[in-house]
Amino acid sequence: MDAPKLNTPSIKRLLPPFNCRGLLALLLTVPLLADTERPNVLLICIDDLRPELKCFGAEYIHSPNIDALARKGRTFTRHYVQAPTCGASRYTLLTGRYGPRDNGALFRRGNDETIRTTNMPAWFRRNGYTTVSVGKVSHHPGGRGGRDWNDDSQLEMPEAWTRHLCPSGPWQHPRGLMHGQANGEIRGNAKEMDVLQAFDGDDSSYPDGPTIEEALSQLEKLSADKNPFFLAVGFLRPHLPFGAPARYVKLYNDVSLPSIPHASKPSGKTTWHGSGEFMKYNRWKRDPRSDHDFATMVRKHYAGCVSYADALVGRLLAGLDKHGKSDDTIILLWGDHGWHLGEHAIWGKHSLFEESLRSPLIVVDPGMKSPGGKASAAIVETVDIFPTLCDLAGLGPPKGLAGASLRTYLDDPGAPARMAISYRNGAETIRTARFRMIRHARGGKISHIELYDHEVDPGETKNIAEAFPDRVRDLGEKLDSKLN
Repeated sequence: MDAPKLNTPSIKRLLPPFNCRGLLALLLTVPLLADTERPNVLLICIDDLRPELKCFGAEYIHSPNIDALARKGRTFTRHYVQAPTCGASRYTLLTGRYGPRDNGALFRRGNDETIRTTNMPAWFRRNGYTTVSVGKVSHHPGGRGGRDWNDDSQLEMPEAWTRHLCPSGPWQHPRGLMHGQANGEIRGNAKEMDVLQAFDGDDSSYPDGPTIEEALSQLEKLSADKNPFFLAVGFLRPHLPFGAPARYVKLYNDVSLPSIPHASKPSGKTTWHGSGEFMKYNRWKRDPRSDHDFATMVRKHYAGCVSYADALVGRLLAGLDKHGKSDDTIILLWGDHGWHLGEHAIWGKHSLFEESLRSPLIVVDPGMKSPGGKASAAIVETVDIFPTLCDLAGLGPPKGLAGASLRTYLDDPGAPARMAISYRNGAETIRTARFRMIRHARGGKISHIELYDHEVDPGETKNIAEAFPDRVRDLGEKLDSKLN
């Protein structure tokens, strides 16, 4: 149900009986600045999407809809997430702050009123927007906890969304939707679920089907409303297991994929791991780390999932056109982290190498001064997205955000790069234009350091930390400064 519209005198009459939290919740329903001339916002979140798209230089990938979006706006080729796991990365997206490092990040915000009331959807709602989420935007699709992720008493983001939706169709509930395969198959024991699948059906045969249908329905309702809207839509694919309608996987039947770069397991202590998330599925006793044909099969199924997600993006953008909202809507497409497809002998995310942390970011601003279609190679972070959307929408950002608006790069894609930090469990990393340093800690003390020079080693294969202690010290100070 939409939030009621209250005028100022009614608030004054209601003030005495309310405690502080109740008053804050009430204020979230009252626009600070009601301005129907403000642009709408369409936020598109795609799960486990590495920057392997045609508009990012991967000519063999079929991604016409995202490519068309890139031609309209600014593509950021060196965008880095804060964490190579869904929940912690989405925490940063939605709060604009560095934060917890696990998938329960939003649930564990505790009683922090700042996070409750000044997260991104709450802030836009407070400023007159109707805020709607469909699919996987926060970590749990639909934003609820409980056994099946549908308990209305357990919310990842209380008071943030006017409507927070996750239609589950034959997958029964959001937990079933999250790792579902075709026609309502739900993951129980991952060992009994095939890691790859291509069912010969339409878009609705996989879990993103209910999401796109509900998103288009919400878009129609929002377009008829007098208030500006903030619509966030989260697609699951290409998240594991890699299942998509067969026609998208068949696009790659005759495609010759490039060789996997730096495919060997790195030596020494590094951020490498054993690809546990991938390996727990039924793989027919095959391992892509040692089976070249199976590795190719996995890569082509991943690509098919990307093309499926691209088709869904196309339907969403067509809906925006249909309702005449394309020219007054800010569109931001974001991947929540990258994914290794064999680089460093990893099949998955969860490392602090480049492949886990770099993801697509495309921003389309109707008021952009510089022509679209030109990419920016500036280093930017997910934490920059909240202040960017506030800036483009004409809203003052709340206090305490860790990032900064990307408007500079929308106006001038060649503007100087920044630096990005990321983290995972007890390790942290900083990425500058030239270097990546990864710092591992154990028991509160630094245990070992990785340092890579991207000018001579873009694959991050040769750790030079011992040879450059001054560089390690300098980057460590910069990392601490950003974290603090």
